[in-house]
Amino acid sequence: MSPTLNNIREAAERIRPYAHRTPVLTNESLNQQVGAQVFLKCENFQKVGAFKFRGACNAVYSLSDDEAARGVCTHSSGNHAQALALAAKMRGIPAYIVMPNNAPSVKKNAVAGYGGLITFCEPTLEARESTLDRIRLDTGANVVHPYNDARVIAGQGTAALELLEDYPDLDVIIVPVGGGGLLSGTSIAATELKKGIRIIAGEPDMADDAFRSIKAGKLIPSQNPKTIADGLLTSLGTLTFPIIQQRAEQIVTVSEAGIIESMKYVWERVKIIIEPSSAVAVAVLWEKKIDLSRLKIGVILSGGNVDLEKLPWQ
Repeated sequence: MSPTLNNIREAAERIRPYAHRTPVLTNESLNQQVGAQVFLKCENFQKVGAFKFRGACNAVYSLSDDEAARGVCTHSSGNHAQALALAAKMRGIPAYIVMPNNAPSVKKNAVAGYGGLITFCEPTLEARESTLDRIRLDTGANVVHPYNDARVIAGQGTAALELLEDYPDLDVIIVPVGGGGLLSGTSIAATELKKGIRIIAGEPDMADDAFRSIKAGKLIPSQNPKTIADGLLTSLGTLTFPIIQQRAEQIVTVSEAGIIESMKYVWERVKIIIEPSSAVAVAVLWEKKIDLSRLKIGVILSGGNVDLEKLPWQ
């Protein structure tokens, strides 16, 4: 079932004691560079450094006490793993995280630091899913998918809810798209709250399964994606695809150079750290493939988790 605006409002109330209400920043030099008024919703300042905490937190606190006692489980090597581990820790329940054995040590350490109980597996989807299934059967833990989960989608939609409470006269909201949880939640919240608002997603040229899926009218899984935006390597899900199909205006693909340039510009001029996946949304404006000039544009900066030893411009 696709979540509703009411589900997103309920999620906002549920996570209010635990998640940050993130600030919205503006920057005159960025506005001039892209020819529009840009309002940056800073999910890089969210707990675990990414919007993913919203969805994970909503899922964890949606559980009954009996369900919660068995814990939660997922497979993820990125921000969702950290988010679920922290949300579970805050509720005092176990989080079983399946991670590929080649995940960066910085991510393994972060998940462990948030109290996640890690099981390593071979770096294939089949291995991740079979390992997760075994843990679910052994423990009775609740599976919380990174994006193909109505509770997660509703939680991610709370960022757009806040953004439109602060700036109700936005013309457009731009978000990056990977699995589609953020784009789905944003699309539902924004189009229900404001008639005629335009929802646009940014996606790397080198990982453009969402663009191709929407164009074809059917799910086309990602084939060997190669992009510095490592948070956007996943394909759309069966829940997220129809929501995006119905509510998002379009998906704009951006170049690796555009991602790097806009990421660097935000670091230098706005003085905040964003990860490449966040920069994908900024790059939609940067590359000017579509005309959004003189509009009021909200951009959801999805996260700020960067390996400082491997910056893309070094």
